[in-house]
Amino acid sequence: MDDKDLIKSAKRGDSLAFAMLFEKHYSFLVKYLIKVTMKPEMAEDLAQETMIKCIEKIKLYNGKSKFSSWLITIATNIYIDDLRRKKREQSWQEQEQALRKMKWQFESRNEEWNDVLNALGKLSDEIRIPIVLKHYYGYAYDEIADMLGIALGTVKSRIHNGIATVRKELNDDDRRQDYPVKEETTTTRL
Repeated sequence: MDDKDLIKSAKRGDSLAFAMLFEKHYSFLVKYLIKVTMKPEMAEDLAQETMIKCIEKIKLYNGKSKFSSWLITIATNIYIDDLRRKKREQSWQEQEQALRKMKWQFESRNEEWNDVLNALGKLSDEIRIPIVLKHYYGYAYDEIADMLGIALGTVKSRIHNGIATVRKELNDDDRRQDYPVKEETTTTRL
């Protein structure tokens, strides 16, 4: 049977037709994925995911391209999605590490972490974002200016003024804790 007949049968739910299609194209798909990923084990996993997706989406195959081209398209999209997911996870892990580092730095200076976050949270986005990019992620001022599309001087000013505001907020909180405000009682004269 040729691919067209196997695909027609597979679309009707014929599991033998699916098995024959997979047997015919699996080796080709794995070889392609090994070249793309440069990791044989990952290529095998992606090939299996591709075949599962093929089973789910076989009814969408319209025959305008070769079946092998359709499989490559599915496999490539799965691989790209996998790379994006891993990149997001890595970015999240890097953020977590930077957050722990930042927290440790504040705690080593005997500053309360929650107080710092609260103080940062009170800043506007246009002030907070440059501070986070500079002191959390370690970007240079000129990189931040490029990222945000603002002048270098504006970046420096926002970071300087924002940090001053955070420090003032932290100092005000310390004073409030050291010297609690007493509630005054008022008496009314008749």
